[in-house]
Amino acid sequence: MEIYKNIQEMKSYLKEMRKEGKKIGFVPTMGYLHEGHLSLIRRAAVENDLVVVSIFVNPRQFGPGEDFERYPRNIEQDIRLSQEAGANVLFIPGINEMYPEGFNTYVEVKQLTETLCGKSRPGHFLGVTTVVNKLFHIVNPDRAYFGQKDAQQVIVIQRMVKDLNMDVEVVVCPIVREADGLAMSSRNVYLNSEERGQAIVLFHALNMAKERIEQGERDAMRLKKQIEMMIQQQPLANIDYVSIVDGENLEEVKEINHKVLIALAVKFGTTRLIDNMIVEV
Repeated sequence: MEIYKNIQEMKSYLKEMRKEGKKIGFVPTMGYLHEGHLSLIRRAAVENDLVVVSIFVNPRQFGPGEDFERYPRNIEQDIRLSQEAGANVLFIPGINEMYPEGFNTYVEVKQLTETLCGKSRPGHFLGVTTVVNKLFHIVNPDRAYFGQKDAQQVIVIQRMVKDLNMDVEVVVCPIVREADGLAMSSRNVYLNSEERGQAIVLFHALNMAKERIEQGERDAMRLKKQIEMMIQQQPLANIDYVSIVDGENLEEVKEINHKVLIALAVKFGTTRLIDNMIVEV
């Protein structure tokens, strides 16, 4: 497996691979890889000739007081797991490599970033779209793989790719969950045993909502209240938001009569977890 830390060296290598006609699949990550990441790498390995994985904890998508400094890192483990899952190339740039002195250019997607996590974490998506844009230009992949767990991020990146006429296919892969339903996340390591036990309420609440819709519930506000009540039964849960939005434009809906995204962000202790479910009507 090739490992690069320098942008120009990375670009030169991939340029040669493209000359050989290789299709490139790309999995951008912030490291501390878990089964969710590995599922993306495995799928990329099946669908492409060459799989590139980036590991970069992007400081520009963390707000003041967020967990950039303590975000979990284990680069040796990431290298081993990436290779075992089928990665051919690792790109592990430093902060100064990605954001050299004088860096002052950002890519912003409007509207879609002003709700859900964008409302709770101002500036977060500005950091996400900027770094993903840079990574797409560095790797120039045929396909890029993202997990459905970060549903808003996926929709924002799809819009950016479409609006900027980027020649990359955004492949969205299903949420990977623990045996009890908790969505896999690098941040799950922050949870103590009591918080971890209560966090599965997110998956139960989403399933309850899906069942209610299948049974004929169409009032989004009423269903939202039911979700909130279920989550609030867990004493350590502190709701950031519960939203039922249009599955395309992320606008809040009053009546559930088409594809909707049910999205949650809840803190357990100091750990903020997100989860979601798409429901077709």
